[in-house]
Amino acid sequence: AVVLCAYLEMGGIDLRDRSVIELGAGTGLLGIVAALLGKFFVCLFLAIYNCSAHVTITDREAALEFLESNVLANLPSELHRRAVVKELTWGKDLGNFPPGAFDFILGADIIYLEETFVELIQTLEHLCSEQTVILLSCRIRYERDNNFLKMLKSHFSVYEVHYDSSKDIHIYKAQRHSHKDDF
Repeated sequence: AVVLCAYLEMGGIDLRDRSVIELGAGTGLLGIVAALLGKFFVCLFLAIYNCSAHVTITDREAALEFLESNVLANLPSELHRRAVVKELTWGKDLGNFPPGAFDFILGADIIYLEETFVELIQTLEHLCSEQTVILLSCRIRYERDNNFLKMLKSHFSVYEVHYDSSKDIHIYKAQRHSHKDDF
């Protein structure tokens, strides 16, 4: 999560007034940072306009109480309404999320249980529109990690956009295959 947070902080991605979802949030660090980075105030004729990101921070039910307390403790109160904690078990709770409603999907170190790969792909497909950008950070430890990347590439265009050699962490960007590629 730290490497993906640093990548976002480099400023190549504008989260202002965007819809962001973090999958498998754990402590919620990535979602909290996304909410903070998406904060943007413009003062014009003494009026303040809030263009901060709308961040949905998700995990399984067992993690929600801790996750909620972290979000409340680490976000300024004016951003609390812009960061929502919701339950999401991949492949199961998809009806609680409108299809294709997110501009960005973020995931840090969520590729480790092979038995969840199909459900994770199903969840990504449900949450994505043609414009959605998926950013996943992970360490490639085992062949199963490469297997997930192959699965991801069969559904999305996938590119490595950053590698932190000191931590051995890769960041991948994925988007739906463009229909133009079919011609």
